[in-house]
Amino acid sequence: MKIFLKILKSFSIWIFAILITLASAFYQKMTGPTYPVRGHAEIGGQEVKYRLIRSYDLSDDAKVTVVVPDTSVKGELRLRRFKSLDSWQTQPMLRHGDTLIGALPHQAPAGKVMYEVTLSNGDQRVLLNDHPAVLRYTGYVPRYILFPHIFFMFMAMLFSTLTGLMVIFRGRNTYLYAWITVISVAIGGLFLGPIVQKFAFGAYWTGWPFGHDLTDNKSLVAFIFWVIALVVMKKHRENKLWPILASIVLMAVFMIPHSVLGSEIDFTKEAKTQAK
Repeated sequence: MKIFLKILKSFSIWIFAILITLASAFYQKMTGPTYPVRGHAEIGGQEVKYRLIRSYDLSDDAKVTVVVPDTSVKGELRLRRFKSLDSWQTQPMLRHGDTLIGALPHQAPAGKVMYEVTLSNGDQRVLLNDHPAVLRYTGYVPRYILFPHIFFMFMAMLFSTLTGLMVIFRGRNTYLYAWITVISVAIGGLFLGPIVQKFAFGAYWTGWPFGHDLTDNKSLVAFIFWVIALVVMKKHRENKLWPILASIVLMAVFMIPHSVLGSEIDFTKEAKTQAK
């Protein structure tokens, strides 16, 4: 009976850790600055659902599309480069069947374009997004680099949470799980992360002390806390403070949406330099 209860407790902790990790990953994705702006509007008596992209990794102009079957509805883009002294430009969206399509001028990696979409039908005009959407251009990251990066970061979140819960509820294998956490953060965040950054923005590291990219900085913070926890656990396996603290820190820093304060081009500096 005791063995059954131990297995049940361990299984329950695993399930709880998986659910927390999935919920955290979903929250991070939904709140990130590259997640599309979604919504719906009504024009000409019909509902229009839209999805405005905020990230693009190909070498051509980014396409903004809105599906509107009613051919009497027209669309236009109002746009300018983000962090620039540019004037706003307006251009019509072209219709291809049921879809209105507009193009955002391609920028170098880390360049951003802010834009608004307006639909019109006769005298009726509807602005889809109350605040301009900001799209960031990135370089293409090969999937054989990106997918392992995502996998190991997910593993880090999972085993960090699992270790903390196992310590709290007196589970087993906490030292092993702590090792897996450290290795996962090291591979996913400190090895593959900079490679992803290099492909996307041309620099391996833009966090401290070279920049303020929170994506890089949070990986470093999580790694430091878990290395300390691992060292403490090696000497004192019964220690609870550090593994719990490290799991809380990792969860907290990874709740920060991906790409916040990430790489971006300040076009105002370019304009000021040209003015001189």
